[in-house]
Amino acid sequence: MTRFSLYWASALFLPTLLSGFFATGAAVAQTQGLTIQDMASGLTVHDPYADMAFGWFWEFLNYCMSAFLWEGAWVAVKITAISMVIGLMVGLVLALMRLAANRVINGVAWLYIFFTRGTPQLLQLVFIFNALPFIGLRFDSFTTAVIGFALNQAAFSAEIIRGGILSVNKNQSVAASSLGMGPFLTLRRIILPQAMRAILPGVGNDTISMLKLTSIASIVFVNELTFRSQQIVGQNNKFFTVFAATSVIYLILVSVISLAQAWAERRFDLEKDTRDENAMNRLLGFRLGGGEKAETPPVAAPVPASEDAPDEAAALAAASTDDLFRTLVNAEADPVLRGEPLVVCHNVQKEYGNNKVLCGVDMTVKRGEVVVLLGPSGSGKSTFLRTINHLEPVDWGTITVGGAYVGYEAAPGGQPRPTGRLARARARARLSMVFQHFNLFNHLTALENVMEAPVRVFGVPPAQARDTAQRLLAAVGLQNHVNHLPHRLSGGQQQRVAIARALAISPRVMLFDEPTSALDPELVGEVLSVMRKLADAGMTMIVVTHEIRFAREVADRVVFMDGGVVVEEGTPAEVIDNPRQERTKRFLRAVSHG
Repeated sequence: MTRFSLYWASALFLPTLLSGFFATGAAVAQTQGLTIQDMASGLTVHDPYADMAFGWFWEFLNYCMSAFLWEGAWVAVKITAISMVIGLMVGLVLALMRLAANRVINGVAWLYIFFTRGTPQLLQLVFIFNALPFIGLRFDSFTTAVIGFALNQAAFSAEIIRGGILSVNKNQSVAASSLGMGPFLTLRRIILPQAMRAILPGVGNDTISMLKLTSIASIVFVNELTFRSQQIVGQNNKFFTVFAATSVIYLILVSVISLAQAWAERRFDLEKDTRDENAMNRLLGFRLGGGEKAETPPVAAPVPASEDAPDEAAALAAASTDDLFRTLVNAEADPVLRGEPLVVCHNVQKEYGNNKVLCGVDMTVKRGEVVVLLGPSGSGKSTFLRTINHLEPVDWGTITVGGAYVGYEAAPGGQPRPTGRLARARARARLSMVFQHFNLFNHLTALENVMEAPVRVFGVPPAQARDTAQRLLAAVGLQNHVNHLPHRLSGGQQQRVAIARALAISPRVMLFDEPTSALDPELVGEVLSVMRKLADAGMTMIVVTHEIRFAREVADRVVFMDGGVVVEEGTPAEVIDNPRQERTKRFLRAVSHG
């Protein structure tokens, strides 16, 4: 039996036990002339029975249903709910500050968390209630409790949320950035939904702890559940029955929180395949206001399905795929004419510490051209590819796409300087990237992955984005897998979803970073077939790969890199079949023997 099943079994058993407990008490009460209404009234009835064996039980049931105690429980619930909401919001800000690269921002958050976690909460409440009035800040008891618990919870929530964010693979953020998604959109749509699986257990535990710790709010005279229990005991000395009833009330409240936690964990379970289509539509239709949107990418018109023979239907499907790719390639009225420079790189330099990865790379890619980058591991191919869409900033040199910088602006000294609107620049440049390890968004289905950028970044209506996504997935042979989560797909299928996702924004340039190196040999053909169709449609492509056959058959130009520089370049016949440089010859011999 799974842990979840055991939890639900115990959750169902508790109410059954309690109901049996109360039913037994009611049955015995009826034999002695008592009713539940008598006990619920809070009055002491039939004193002659007080000394009987079950006298304590009637008192216990009476206090369990006492309106006076339940009013105190409601105060505790309100303090917990309001404090948790505020604490989580402040905690999220603190977590982001702790993750910031700026040492001052990071240090301020660390100091707050250190001080708050290191001092007793009781003293914090006393300080807020008694010390702050000396500087003109006066709060009533309830407000004091909310502020004290919220500020304390913020410190603990910050570390829980930070841990959840760190548990999400960084490549998820990289993939979102490559699609033009900004940091906060990425956090809201990609990171936090996946981090919730790690965050929820800690938040649920803290909620339960806070509910029980509201008892210390009595120090500032908050009339909550435990404080009211003490008031009753102070009058009648019924310690056992009063506090036993108080414990049952706490157990009921904790059970509700635990059930809510279990529901939330199921809601954010990445292993769950089922999707509520209406809920998904509402989710995709929701957008935060105030964000900048790039121009809506044009899409191809729908292609009618064929009802003819299977062979004719297959031929029509292939033709429809080619038409769709050609439409996506030629949809944008780009001022740069086919065959003229589109991506221009001059003297690109990049280093990590003392390791110089790129040592002055010059390259020009024309519109409609397929350029394949070859070279050994560590030669700088992937780094160079990532500098084109500014996933990696350059230390020196310039890169333009369609005559415009991506994430840079002209500076007086000649070397462009980075701008603060990088996500917007990527979206406008329409540079799509397909990664070695797919980098699909793990919490979204194949269809949702393809729809995400058009809806969130470019403002495409969800219905239109859905139609385009379905046609793209059909074009890459995945029409029967649109509602599958990435972990239910093979490597080849995931990579084809990644290609469809990249195509959904009608890119001007597609960047492929070793798209087949993580695939089993029998799956490589699936991906290369789609890439060949894109090349035939005229898509501008820069491909990092070790697939020599693909480079020979598809590439217009092959560039061999080693040591961060371009060793030689030319047509496939020149570089692959008749290399001039000895370093190129050694690499090709090693690849062919491998």
